[in-house]
Amino acid sequence: MENLAHKLWIVQAVNALFGPMVRSVLESLGFHPAPGADVIPDFLVMTVLVVLIVTAIGLFIRSRLSVENPGKLQIVLEDIVGLFVSLLKENIGPKGPQYLPLIGTIGIYIFLCNMLSKVPGFMSPTANINVTLGCALTVWLYYHAMGVKAQGIVAYAKHFAVPPGSPVALAPLMLIIEIISHLSRVLSLSLRLFGNIFGEEMVVLILGSLIPFIVPLPMMILGIVTGTLQAFIFVLLTMIYLAAAVHTEHDHEEHNGEANAHAAA
Repeated sequence: MENLAHKLWIVQAVNALFGPMVRSVLESLGFHPAPGADVIPDFLVMTVLVVLIVTAIGLFIRSRLSVENPGKLQIVLEDIVGLFVSLLKENIGPKGPQYLPLIGTIGIYIFLCNMLSKVPGFMSPTANINVTLGCALTVWLYYHAMGVKAQGIVAYAKHFAVPPGSPVALAPLMLIIEIISHLSRVLSLSLRLFGNIFGEEMVVLILGSLIPFIVPLPMMILGIVTGTLQAFIFVLLTMIYLAAAVHTEHDHEEHNGEANAHAAA
């Protein structure tokens, strides 16, 4: 993918414009990039581009919000928000919508990153492990922080050593297993997304080098489906991890009470 970076006009333009300034800053900090190399990597350029796109769309919609006469784009975005809210309620419960800012942001961000390579002259930032690892670490830190906020640091730390239904005698072993399990989530989230998007881009690149324009099209269309699916899977797993972190014993009692009431009815 590094060879592809030099063919992207936007990466060349950004490095030509901001490269000397960034290089001088890095050198003043003791870092010495290789002469002639791009000091601003391709994935960082694409990431900033996605952020600018989301910001521009947000400002555009904000200036045209209307309750009486919503535009088509506003209706689409309201449907997307409604989808996120329903998924949060389904996976976390009534308090799920309070986590919409992170869930919605990371879902839209990953989706746009996955779709960016479908535009000629661009690449998906999520085809780089640095971006997917950053998303996974953001989710990992967030759900732990929300777990501490919801349960308190003592109760949240306790569930690592003594999960519900686990004997206290197995606490040392369960603690090690839980720590490994939670650390593996970072690898799972980052590698799954990276592997799928990177593999799709490489296949399109290889097919395009053999027979341009026509042969890569079916794979690019399939990439739209897989890119959307990967964004949804990432969001869904984030909700599942978040639900496990923020659910307290009171939540479990309420859930069991509701289940018993439904069964009795």
